[in-house]
Amino acid sequence: MACEREGLVAPPPLRPLRGKTAVLTFVAVIFAFVGETQLTQYVQTTLGYQHSFFLFYVVHSSFVLSFPLHLGYLLMTTHHSPRALMSGLFSTITAQLTLQDPRIIHSSRFPVSRFLVVILVMTVIYNAPALLWFIAVVYAPVTDVTAIWNANAFFAYVFSVKLLNLKWSLIRSCAVCLATVGVLTIVYGDSTPSNATAPLAGRTTVAQNSAPLFGDILTLVASVIYGLYQVLYKKYVALPSDLEPAAEPPQYSHVPTSAEQVDDEETVASPSPVAGDKVAHSLPFGLHSNFLTACIGVCTLSVLWVPLIVLHYYGIEKFGLPSNMVTFVAIAGICITGVIFNAGFMILLGVWGPIVTSVGSLLTIVLTLISDLMLGTVGLTAWGLLGAGMIVGAFAVLAYDMF
Repeated sequence: MACEREGLVAPPPLRPLRGKTAVLTFVAVIFAFVGETQLTQYVQTTLGYQHSFFLFYVVHSSFVLSFPLHLGYLLMTTHHSPRALMSGLFSTITAQLTLQDPRIIHSSRFPVSRFLVVILVMTVIYNAPALLWFIAVVYAPVTDVTAIWNANAFFAYVFSVKLLNLKWSLIRSCAVCLATVGVLTIVYGDSTPSNATAPLAGRTTVAQNSAPLFGDILTLVASVIYGLYQVLYKKYVALPSDLEPAAEPPQYSHVPTSAEQVDDEETVASPSPVAGDKVAHSLPFGLHSNFLTACIGVCTLSVLWVPLIVLHYYGIEKFGLPSNMVTFVAIAGICITGVIFNAGFMILLGVWGPIVTSVGSLLTIVLTLISDLMLGTVGLTAWGLLGAGMIVGAFAVLAYDMF
């Protein structure tokens, strides 16, 4: 209590997996992924609309909706004012981008140029693996591409140890390896899952397999980049979280006594430099990451229309809008589920960290396999059950370890 008398507020108590809000977010993420992949397969196979890059562009541009939807929800369900939310958000981002620079540590001006650079880098690193995947699937079998891609959970763990100063953990190492083996078991078992197990929307559905080694190499590069993105996001972009093991003990922050207190399960605190002090601004759960996700959408919308013209000009992918309302509605469904999946994934990267999130995302393969079984796309095999059990078991081990 001494800390409270002196105006020091201790970090919120540790809650398993960040409480029910993060768990519900995770459930929404895996179901949204299944919906996104099944709808994408339906559009490109049953409806015959095979415009992979255009679908990718539309889905990733739709990320722009994540922030206004979240902001609108907060305004309708809480007493927050738009000005207070935006002020806290900009103060948080300003602190993140200026705290490590002694030349501007006391500045309260929003660092526009730095922020634009961060968003551009995030957009490139986030979109690059997807584009490499689109190329790779033309040359290599989709089974190889799927298996190699999902090795990003292993790379995320390796990068976490190196960049987040974590110690090697036997439990986590075994869990990540078990999940990877589970993916290989599902993909290379007697019955191979359909293309719906692909990790990204907008995929092509027919592989020429003209140069499998080249395709496998591209997929490996994409998997490494995606694993690296998850760790870099956690290290440099996500708000501070005491849920992942840290290299240094948590810091205490001085806050004004009049600051509005919000339930710790729904907030994330971030320091902001005011008169030399680190003042904690409480933001509603997920608002910061949804703002960044929306910014990636804006950047994608503003920049990646150029390749559409190039692809059309050289005849690689002729531009053409859907010819019927069913395709329009299905693409809208891909965008909605894509927004839910990617926005939720970014939130979980911040509160769970890249290791648990990347392994947890492999559960989408299990759920997709179940949906394929229900739709009659694949048959039930022992290999599929064994691989699914490995992935579920690996995530359970990581969740128990965090608990």
